[in-house]
Amino acid sequence: MSVPMRKNRVAPPPAECPLTECMRVIGGAWKPHIIWYLRDTPRRFSELKRDAKGISAKVLSARLVELERMGVISRHVMPTSPPTIEYALTELGRELQPLIAAIVDVGHRLKRRNRRT
Repeated sequence: MSVPMRKNRVAPPPAECPLTECMRVIGGAWKPHIIWYLRDTPRRFSELKRDAKGISAKVLSARLVELERMGVISRHVMPTSPPTIEYALTELGRELQPLIAAIVDVGHRLKRRNRRT
């Protein structure tokens, strides 16, 4: 005898789901890391590459372009020779900080829990 399928009592998301939109911004490899490392001060490419250990220059460059296109970070070219480029969080990017911090907090708790088991 099979178990009957239950109906979902949760209202379906709107056509333009805000959760999906937010996850598009912070989901995927390295985007949350970049947002995290920009939380206190603008950073140059080489600084971000050093901060996010393991990321390749190609991937970092691609993620910075994506985050800039999404309006999460800004790119500022400084008039030096050679030109220096700094990345900083926009207002939208700063709004994501509590979300990233909450994820980091839960990650710490999960790591502690997994060490005990």
